[in-house]
Amino acid sequence: MIDTTAVRAGAVLFANDHRGVIAVTGDDRERWLGGMVSNDVVALGQSPTDSGCYAALLTPQGRIVSDLHVLRRGEAYWLETSRDAVADVIAKLDRFLIADDVELRDASGDHERLALEGARAREILEARIGRPLTVAPDCVEDVELAGEAVVVAAFGWSGEEAFQLFVPAGRAAHMATELAGEPGVVCGDRELFEVMRVEAGVPALGSELAEDTLPDEARIGHAISETKGCYTGQEVVARLRSRGGVKHMLVGLRGEALAEPGSRIERVDGKRTGELTSRVYSVLAGGEIALGFVHRDDCEAGTRLVCDGREVVVAALPFVRGADSEPAGG
Repeated sequence: MIDTTAVRAGAVLFANDHRGVIAVTGDDRERWLGGMVSNDVVALGQSPTDSGCYAALLTPQGRIVSDLHVLRRGEAYWLETSRDAVADVIAKLDRFLIADDVELRDASGDHERLALEGARAREILEARIGRPLTVAPDCVEDVELAGEAVVVAAFGWSGEEAFQLFVPAGRAAHMATELAGEPGVVCGDRELFEVMRVEAGVPALGSELAEDTLPDEARIGHAISETKGCYTGQEVVARLRSRGGVKHMLVGLRGEALAEPGSRIERVDGKRTGELTSRVYSVLAGGEIALGFVHRDDCEAGTRLVCDGREVVVAALPFVRGADSEPAGG
C-alpha cells in the first residue's frame, strides 16, 4: 500500500523514460500544425510565459488519437506524449503532409527525462538553479541545473505543482543523484506515479484516452480552443457542444475489491452504463479508488452502481487535491 502524503508535501522525483517527443520543423510548421491539433499553437510565443499549451490530436470523428503537450522551441515545435504513441502519432500526422514544408522526427532520444512533482518542487528547483523560475503552466524555460543545460516544462500528472526536466542524453543519472540529495525529495517508481495520477483524477493515454473517447468525455476540454481556425475533428467537437454535450463522462469510483480495468459498469437494474479504466489502492484517499466512464445521468457523486457484481460509488474528482493533500470527498 502506497501512502502519498509525504511525497505530496515534499517532492517526488520520477524517471520519465516512458515519455517521448516529436519534433515538428520546416517553414510551414506553424500553419500546418495549427490545422492538425485542437489548441491554438499558432498563438504560442518563445517566452517562458507563452511557449506551450495542452492539446490533442483527434480523428476526423473527433476522438482522441493522443493528448499532447505542445512546446515551442525556436525553429521547432515539440509534441510531448507517451513514448509508446510516438510512432502512431507520426504516422497519422504524416498522412496530412502533401506539399507542406514540414518534417516530423522522433526526438525522444535527444534528451533523457526526469520529473519533479510536489508542493515543494518549485522551491527545490529554484534553490538548485539559483534564481526564481518564471515558467507558466504548460510552458517551457531554459535553465542551468547541476552544470547542465536543462529544459524545464511546467506540467505533470500528480495534481501537484510539477516540472518536466529534459536533460542532455547520458546525464539523467547524474541529475537524479543531485536532486535526490535535496531534503524532502523522494525517488518514485511507476507504481507511485500511477497512484498519484489516479488520486488526482488525471486521464492517461491507453487507459482513459483512446480512439473511442471524446475530449469532453475525458474532461480534457482545456485542450480545445474555441477561437482558433479549423483542425481535424473540430466539426464533431463543436456540434456535440452545441447540442448539449457528450453522453458519457469520466468519474471517480470507490468500492471494496474493485474489478480489473476494462470491467463493465452497470446500473442496479443491470443496464450497462460504462467501464472501469484505472484502479489503485490509495492510503491517502482511504482505500481502493478507480477511474471510469459512466453515462452522464449516473455521474453525480454518491450514485451507486455495480461493477463485476460488486457495488461501486461514484466519487467527485479529484480524490486528492493538490498542495494541501486533503481528500476531495464524494
